[in-house]
Amino acid sequence: MASSDPDGRLLLLSPEDDVLVARCPLPAGTVVALGGGLESVLAAALPAGHKIARHAVAEGARVLKYGAPIGRATRAIAAGEPVHTHNLRSDWTPTHTLDEARDEARARDEAGARDEAGAREQATRGGP
Repeated sequence: MASSDPDGRLLLLSPEDDVLVARCPLPAGTVVALGGGLESVLAAALPAGHKIARHAVAEGARVLKYGAPIGRATRAIAAGEPVHTHNLRSDWTPTHTLDEARDEARARDEAGARDEAGAREQATRGGP
């Protein structure tokens, strides 16, 4: 039976929080008590320091950690699901992912190559 308190391997930083923080690495398949009588089976390993939803969070809802908003859910988040940049966008600072950084770098490289090709063409024609 699920406990009214969160699992001891998870940290609740503030009673208002929507997330719990892993105190230690938890393997996939681990059953954790989320508090309030809710339990969840971790679908994937949860590294120490990573967050999971304490309860279901609606798309667009503000997410609290430390009793303060850390962002908004970009899609519905199920209780026990990891909360990270794939389903949370910061309201305060830009949220960047490795894929976005790669796309931005690729676009800069392509723009630079076009500029260099244009400069070479102009130089061979003798014009500015």
